[in-house]
Formats: sequence, C-alpha cells, structure tokens
Amino acid sequence: MSLEKIISILVWILIFLATVTIHEVAHGAVAFLRGDQTAKAMGRLTLNPFRHIDLFWTVLLPAILFISTGGRFVIGMAKPVPVNFANLYRPKLDMIWVALAGPAANIIFAEILLSVVRVTHFSLLLLGVYFNLGLAVFNLIPIPPLDGSRIVAGILPRPLDRKYLKLEPYGFWLVLALYATGLLYAWVIPGINLLASFLGLPRLNL
Repeated sequence: MSLEKIISILVWILIFLATVTIHEVAHGAVAFLRGDQTAKAMGRLTLNPFRHIDLFWTVLLPAILFISTGGRFVIGMAKPVPVNFANLYRPKLDMIWVALAGPAANIIFAEILLSVVRVTHFSLLLLGVYFNLGLAVFNLIPIPPLDGSRIVAGILPRPLDRKYLKLEPYGFWLVLALYATGLLYAWVIPGINLLASFLGLPRLNL
C-alpha cells in the first residue's frame, strides 16, 4: 500500500471519529444546558472518541456501506448519548432542541472543514465535508434512535410519543431494510445535495 493511500485512510478515520464524536457531544451539551446531567454523569461529554464507539453504528454499518459501494458512500454514527428527557426543563420542546443539536453541529463542522479546504487546498478534507452533511441528513430519518425520531416524538401528543419511541429496539433492522431496498440512498443523497448546493459544492452522483 502506498504512503498516499495510508495517509488517506488515516485522515478518513480521524475525520469519521471527530464527526460522530462532535455529533454526540452536541446532543449531550444541549441536554445538559436544558437540565439533564445524564450524559455528563456517564462521562459522555468528552471529545474522546473511544467513549462514543458503537459496534453496529460506528463499525459494522460504515463497513457494510464502504464495501458494498466500493468506498463511494459511507455513513455511520456513534453510540447515542443517554438523555433522560424527564429531567429537561420543558421535556417535549427540549427533546427537539437536543435532537437538532447533533445535525446542526455536523453542518457547522462541515462549513469549518470547507473553509480549511479553501485556504489550504487539502482536498482530502472534502470527504469530511460530505460525510458531515451525510451524517446530519441520515440522523434526521424518523427511525428511533435516530434524531429524526426525537423530533417527531417531541411533536406527537402523549401517549403516542412513547408508543412511537418503543420502536427503538428495531431501529437496527429498520435501517438495514432501508439500505436493502435502496430507500436509504433515496433519503440521504438528495439531502446531502441540497445542503451541498448551499455551500457551493458539487452534487453527489452514486
């Protein structure tokens, strides 16, 4: 393996870990600001990526997508930060803000990376830009435990919200079903392209 290839892989791994870590820390930080200290108490308000790794979301799902697309498309996430919504000052409304914090953090991080690319011309960082946009869009899928489900639960009246969130144990299988049917790409790629257009980036074509 060439040195250039090794450097590319290392840069990608670092970007991946930084991206999923920032996403989860953003959730925990907003939850903390809105009254819930669960993430802090469990040591999850840290930028140490090893505290956020999940076997399926951080390892298996990205590996499956990488292999199946020949490295053209990868998405993944860290272990969801624990939040006790009952501790939030305004549980229904604050649940939405906590959920939005992760995708918002990724969009901001994408803009930062893009600024670095434009100054340094270090094009490898463009992978990080697209990955951050992809993670933001992916997490807005309304399947528990993804962020989109927390937004929907925040809008739904009780007791429908709790019944809806009981789908969480099946989230793994539902995401795999989206992938197997091609619906995952139908959601994520247009979403990435929409955000990319605002940043003046080329569209993805897979």
